[in-house]
Amino acid sequence: MIFAFAPIVMFLAGVSGVHIPTQVLITSVVVFIVIPLGAGWLSRMALIKARGLSWFEKRFLPRFRPVAIFSLLATLTLIFAFQAENILSNWTAVLLLAVPILIQVYFNSGLAYGLMRLFRVKHNVATPGALIGASNFFELAVAVAITLFGPTSPAALATVVGVLVEVPVMLSVCRICVSSKRWYERPARA
Repeated sequence: MIFAFAPIVMFLAGVSGVHIPTQVLITSVVVFIVIPLGAGWLSRMALIKARGLSWFEKRFLPRFRPVAIFSLLATLTLIFAFQAENILSNWTAVLLLAVPILIQVYFNSGLAYGLMRLFRVKHNVATPGALIGASNFFELAVAVAITLFGPTSPAALATVVGVLVEVPVMLSVCRICVSSKRWYERPARA
């Protein structure tokens, strides 16, 4: 995401005739990926150095988990609040955007999960791998669309539909991977 997002967006937007300033894309990547990633890494290292890995994993993370979940829900609520009228008045566009996203997410996650089984990757690696393989990074796309076109724009609607579809679909992919652990770990027949 750090290195490929901006060039891919510039290419895809250029093909469709939409001009997106390079500086906006680079700034979005820095603000929404690099800074949070760096801050997370630095705070993790500082906390582990100060208190130890055991304290970090057994005390800090369980206490911090509700904060992370609340922050995600608050962000999603704000995004959808800005798009509520657009979503309700353009429901056919929402469906037309949602169907290909559904197909793509299930196909990519299934392909990644199946390939990992074929190559005998452990289940605890394959499940997150399937989720990563199916992810579209709509959150960054929402940030760029809102920055460029405004929170109530059709471009923001398109990216918000991605988030609207991706979140429940990714949860279902996770459920499928967890539920199929016995199948995944069963030896393949020769």
